[in-house]
Amino acid sequence: MKKILIISIGGTFNKVYDPIKGEFSIDESSHALEEIASKWLCEFNIVNIIAKDSLDLTNHDRLELLATISQSDYHHILIVHGTDTMDVTAEYLADADLEKCIVLTGAMVPYSVDPVEATANLSSAYGYINALEQEGVFIVMNGVMGPYNKVKKDRSKGKFTSFRT
Repeated sequence: MKKILIISIGGTFNKVYDPIKGEFSIDESSHALEEIASKWLCEFNIVNIIAKDSLDLTNHDRLELLATISQSDYHHILIVHGTDTMDVTAEYLADADLEKCIVLTGAMVPYSVDPVEATANLSSAYGYINALEQEGVFIVMNGVMGPYNKVKKDRSKGKFTSFRT
């Protein structure tokens, strides 16, 4: 198994309901990731940065993510990201031409509400990154996996799909 760095930047995957405020907020400790990844028999490290919904991400946030990846000794990076701008961040990272294998995943429903989709997406991304033999930026969502420019969120269907360019 490969050494994997899991970077959590927030997104729906990590949202938890706060009964005091009456709203969802990002779990900055990534309890869901720890819980799922603890079942894997591999070497991984989880880093929590940014902690935002992807619609609130700025270019400064993406620069912080890029710096975290660039400064990491890990070659295999799995990013838990919000689904609404996952493609924007993936393209940003691809344009940086990093010599790493990067897979982005997330969830349409918070793990705290229904853990099935989040667990399936993270597990699929974990399996995909372990099987990849090439560098680049990839997206794994809803059973669809591939290069970042061939996997997109289809808002009309509420899921990710793949297409040929």
